[in-house]
Amino acid sequence: MVITHPTQADGHAQPIVIEDQDSQDADEPPIPCAPLSRGISVTTDNTVTIDDDSRTRVESGERNDGSITPTNSWNGTAGDAHIFDATIVAAYLEVDPQNGLSNTEATKRLERDGPNKLDGAGTVSIGEVLLRQVSNSLTIVLVIAMALSYGTLDFIEGAVITAVILLNITLGFIQDFRAERTMQSLLSLAAPSSHVIRNKMIEIIKAEMLVVGDIVKLSTGVVAPADLRLLESVNLEIEEALLTGESLPSSKNAEAVLNTGHDASIGDRINMAYSGTTVTRGRGTGIVVATGMKTQVGKVASLLRGDAAEAKDSNPLMRYLKKLGKGIKNVLGLVGTPMQVKLSKFAILLFGLAVLLAIIVFSANKWNLDNEVILYGICVAVAVIPESLIAVMTITIAAGVKAMAQSNVVIRRMAALEAIGGVTNICSDKTGTLTQGKMVAHKVWTPDLGILSIKDVANILDPNDGRLEVGNLPFSINQTPASHNLTMLKPILDAVALCNFASVSRTSPAAQGPSEKHPPTGEWAAVGDPTEIALQVLAMRLKNGKDDLLKGGTLTPEMEHQFDSSLKRMSVAYKSQTTGDVEVYAKGASEAIIPILDLSEKEEAALMPIIEGLASEGLRVLCIASKRIAPENEGNLLDRRFMESNLNLQGLVGLYDPPRVETFDAVMKCNDAGIAVHMLTGDHLSTATAIAQKVGILKSDQQTAHSVMRAQDFDRLSDAEIDAMSSLPVVLARCSPTTKVRMVDALSRRKAFCVMTGDGVNDAPALKRAHVGIAMGINGTDVAKDAADMVLTDDNFASIVKAVEEGRRLFDNIQKFLLHLLISNIAQVILLLIALAFKDTNGNSVFPLSPLEILWVNMITSSFLALGLGMEEAQADIMIRQPRDLDVGVFTWELICDKMLYGSWAGILCLVSFVIVVYGAGNGNLGTNCNEEWNESCDVVFRARATVFGVLSFLLLVTAWEVKHFSRSLFNLDPARFKGKFSIFKALTYNRFLLWAVVAGFLITFPVIYIPVVNTTVFKHKAIGWEWGVVFGCLICYVAFVETWKAIKRRCGIWSGMGQTLNIREGV
Repeated sequence: MVITHPTQADGHAQPIVIEDQDSQDADEPPIPCAPLSRGISVTTDNTVTIDDDSRTRVESGERNDGSITPTNSWNGTAGDAHIFDATIVAAYLEVDPQNGLSNTEATKRLERDGPNKLDGAGTVSIGEVLLRQVSNSLTIVLVIAMALSYGTLDFIEGAVITAVILLNITLGFIQDFRAERTMQSLLSLAAPSSHVIRNKMIEIIKAEMLVVGDIVKLSTGVVAPADLRLLESVNLEIEEALLTGESLPSSKNAEAVLNTGHDASIGDRINMAYSGTTVTRGRGTGIVVATGMKTQVGKVASLLRGDAAEAKDSNPLMRYLKKLGKGIKNVLGLVGTPMQVKLSKFAILLFGLAVLLAIIVFSANKWNLDNEVILYGICVAVAVIPESLIAVMTITIAAGVKAMAQSNVVIRRMAALEAIGGVTNICSDKTGTLTQGKMVAHKVWTPDLGILSIKDVANILDPNDGRLEVGNLPFSINQTPASHNLTMLKPILDAVALCNFASVSRTSPAAQGPSEKHPPTGEWAAVGDPTEIALQVLAMRLKNGKDDLLKGGTLTPEMEHQFDSSLKRMSVAYKSQTTGDVEVYAKGASEAIIPILDLSEKEEAALMPIIEGLASEGLRVLCIASKRIAPENEGNLLDRRFMESNLNLQGLVGLYDPPRVETFDAVMKCNDAGIAVHMLTGDHLSTATAIAQKVGILKSDQQTAHSVMRAQDFDRLSDAEIDAMSSLPVVLARCSPTTKVRMVDALSRRKAFCVMTGDGVNDAPALKRAHVGIAMGINGTDVAKDAADMVLTDDNFASIVKAVEEGRRLFDNIQKFLLHLLISNIAQVILLLIALAFKDTNGNSVFPLSPLEILWVNMITSSFLALGLGMEEAQADIMIRQPRDLDVGVFTWELICDKMLYGSWAGILCLVSFVIVVYGAGNGNLGTNCNEEWNESCDVVFRARATVFGVLSFLLLVTAWEVKHFSRSLFNLDPARFKGKFSIFKALTYNRFLLWAVVAGFLITFPVIYIPVVNTTVFKHKAIGWEWGVVFGCLICYVAFVETWKAIKRRCGIWSGMGQTLNIREGV
């Protein structure tokens, strides 16, 4: 063979193309429909029949391989399916393995047998949701306050607190239950899916929709969705440790019929695949014989019901202590995500503070615990607790999960929702994530012909679309001069067509069912890996498709060695029935194929520049090779090293997968947000570099010596050498799963917080090791999804960026409502502690706010405001900030400082308003027993309490707007979105829930103060008049103080105020 350099390859980029991977994804694509099982046919009325020869063979117990099985009839029991021939199983279940069930029949069976899921799986426990409402220290404080109220015979106050507790529990239960149901429905989006033959088409359906009789396709990385009697197996190995405990995968043989009878162990049933087990190698087809609780794993689940799990620990004392510890954690709310646990711990701290403050109150009164003193203690204890905190937190997180789902991100582990907003590095795959995942064969090179270009392709699945060129001259297969060129292309076309499991066919649009991976494009449909689809379309374009080659029956498949992510190649062998020779075809990455080619050093040196030239155009280059084996060497095909050695180069295929339109903007948004994006791909170095430059990951002016590296070079470095690098590689080419793990570890040692994406079985370790692992929902394997924290339903990089933005928004909003709730509590505590000095004629401290006023403010006024803050949209500058420090958590120094300043000032203003009314117009008359009930001496105190209630309510209402941004002025909250003189009104009204919460809070204050009897008996205050001037005066002073502090932060560049002056001026 002579390799010559072609003329310069044109770099024409296709507007529409199809996906890729290095050669083929680690999870094998679904294979075209298996041939009809021997002896089974379907009549025109869809009745399944067995021919006479097969019936005789089956009834006599003869197997496909001629041996005899001891039993000759099957009664439909799944546990016996392994001792019967697959033809008997299919006939009994009335299904044709080639055509599958009809949708009508599948629906009937689904109604009869129910969904394919375990009992209790995906359900919401009402008891657990209810327990969460009462299992927190905040509710416990209210219960104690309620008990003390009844103990002091204050039945009105006790009844109101009881009503508040019940209301809190009811509202919390409703919201939490809805949130749980929403979570379950969203998690179903990431549930395992199955490739099933129905209506003669391969469809992708949710595993829970499978029914007995469905024909299911299995491939590497797939988790078996039900118990299957295998119909076909090719190098199939399944890991069954879930059921057998065996660490090694079990080799499967669909043709086998066990003669060991009913007693064969699960591990010995080599013709079965069981639900929950994972395909580690090969491919196969099976017929569903059991679903749901009738599967083997369902039987195991039945055994584990009730207290069976407790038997694991034989020590009764240890079991009791573990159960007690778990119960205490549940009661204290110390379960859930890290942020929820942290807030529960904070609530416990507040509980301790409430007890301490009550002790202070009792000590100030020298432990003379009469009703007045106890009521004051209750008042202070209630004031320190943000009763609605847990409920607001739960609802906000549930809303965040729903918002993520709308952005095509399904949360599998709640901790990831809180963590995603703090990521500093994103390690992303290229194919299908940064690119469109739509692959087309753009160029073909052969040693004899040179370069064949395919241009102007609009329909990537249509072999007749586009035009062909050789050396810038039109090429048509219908013209006579083309026959010689076709002869030169024949070897490479045979290889790409036969070393291929994709199926491309033409159907009518009406008959074509929807496909999750490949939606219908005109009248052409395809099933399989996008790379293989592109290669099959290439072969069909030149009238050399797989169906054409196999039509005569002269070629039969003999052996296949599937794609291996570590080897980056695959091979198949076909035997000619006419000559007896075996032809081996192989395809893979250039560095994986070239070492096994029969090439001289000179020929290899001539080949490399051609590969580099194609790769530099952003094409993924596959090397195609073949060889012929004499019949006497056929037995050596099991040896992969023999089969993949001394191959003859047939040519190169350059596949193009264009970047997604939105990828560049998403990468730029990451750069602005201080997030470094790394591309870890299996592509050739030149291909990876070209794509990285197109999407903005790699910038020529920022490149260093280590910006672009081959994975082999990176893997050879020690950890110390990697840590010594000034920066980690931006692009890693020819990446292996091990490389991904090392990259995650390297980032972790640099205190970075990283996201890792993956789709294959071997990506699971990296997904587990990363701070946030994200699996692909379309092309991802079930193993990868199970290892990941999140699943992308659209496999789009831009969705990751949306998730980061949503995570930041969620964190911001949690801080906002925390600040709002804590300002209220601090103000109340300061007010009540200082007010201990206000003594009535009996020497008892007079509280400036009654317990029920405090509960009203905390539960009614603040709760809805906090919920509104939890629903705030993302701020305009949210993606131009640097990532937050995850070690600090939600309680940043800015939040702590703000809550102390605002809370203290609000408390002082409330205190001042009380003093003005009592010691100004009231001449210091604090009455007698005014903490218990109304009497004529309490007129001044009751009016003063109403004034304080009005001040605190109005301050909290305006605080809800002030904390929308921690440093921007209330009058310029969002300069990027709202400009002009009246921008304040637009900024305050776009969050309609918060707007109406403020309006309602304002309006409801008046009836609480003015309704007769209710005001004096329940709230222990009365109607006011001139005191409203004090209320609005305090409101103005409060706003002035907050605005001054915000101005100081902006002026001095403190915390969130850093850069705000510049940002506002630029309209950012």
